[in-house]
Amino acid sequence: MAEYAEPFYDVNLSYAENYECGPFGAFAGALAKSTPSTTETSVSGSAAAATAYDSSSSFLDLPVNLPFGIPAGPLLNSRFTTAAFRMGFDLAVYKTVRTRAWDCNPFPNVLSVHPRTGALTPGDAELDEGVLADSHFERPLSISNSFGVPSRDPDEWQPDMRDAIAAAGLGQLLIPSFQGSRHEGMTTSEYIADHVTAARLVRETGAQLMEMNTSCPNEGRNRLLCDDPRLVGEITQAVKNEIGDMPLIIKLAYLPSDEALERMVRETAAHGSVQAFATINTVSAKLVDRKGNQALPGEGRERSGVCGSAIRSAGLDMVRRLAGMRERLGLDFAIIGIGGVMSPADYQAYRTTGADAVMSATGAMWDCELAHRIKGELPRQ
Repeated sequence: MAEYAEPFYDVNLSYAENYECGPFGAFAGALAKSTPSTTETSVSGSAAAATAYDSSSSFLDLPVNLPFGIPAGPLLNSRFTTAAFRMGFDLAVYKTVRTRAWDCNPFPNVLSVHPRTGALTPGDAELDEGVLADSHFERPLSISNSFGVPSRDPDEWQPDMRDAIAAAGLGQLLIPSFQGSRHEGMTTSEYIADHVTAARLVRETGAQLMEMNTSCPNEGRNRLLCDDPRLVGEITQAVKNEIGDMPLIIKLAYLPSDEALERMVRETAAHGSVQAFATINTVSAKLVDRKGNQALPGEGRERSGVCGSAIRSAGLDMVRRLAGMRERLGLDFAIIGIGGVMSPADYQAYRTTGADAVMSATGAMWDCELAHRIKGELPRQ
């Protein structure tokens, strides 16, 4: 791991330790500095980066310096999101919250993943046969994402989210992520209501927009909410009734079927309940150690979401397909491209493919200067 800078999320510490003590590396340095002025925050770093992009651009009709940032996952609280803003990431997604406290999966949560071909595409036999995962982090970097969507209690995350929103500079957006929580014996109507309550709690923080996570195994082991477009449509309509004109984004996993993806679009965006899709989250894989044993300890952790370089082709494919459907159906929704964004070239590839905004989790974690580098390479508008 010597060739990488220190990641702002320390993979050698537990989630709780990161939450209490992080962020680390350059993000910690950004927090240690005195609060920057509005101008310094909006230009996000060097003079070259400050003049390399059109600061009058927007995302979902909200002003943003550059539609690039960090998705739900590694930004655990307001310290992480504030550091992200100061490091030039103009879109920062506050890690998914719930209506109640929710425990994290046991440590470790992040391992380095080494696909045989370097890429993981849904349908590959390797995903079910087993992909090597260990603690040797090396290029091209891909990692496990095995947290279980932990959340603090609303009494804790609501005031912290308000602080995160207030720390955004000119042309920067804090995007809260939320999801409903299913428990044994819960009816569908109760599950929908839990999403609505979560959205209301987020709205109370003063957020300008929000993202609903449909792409994590919160419906039971390895079952995703986004696998059920009809239910997603019912939930998003109920959430939209609660939040009104506030833009709603939904986070999607990879949907291999064009039919399923189009049904998702028709059940949500076509009805006006969803204004943007963020995709993709991860690609699910069986992770094994060098002896072929389960790499992540604990029941129900044979498989994990994988993110980073290995899922770039899958992320680009989802953006391409969504962009094509948007044009063919005559709809007006935004697309956030996520998956394997490790360089300025990857940012440009997503924008060219049809993404209105781009985000990086793994790439940003180990390259805190990624936003500055992207801005430095863009032609002056």
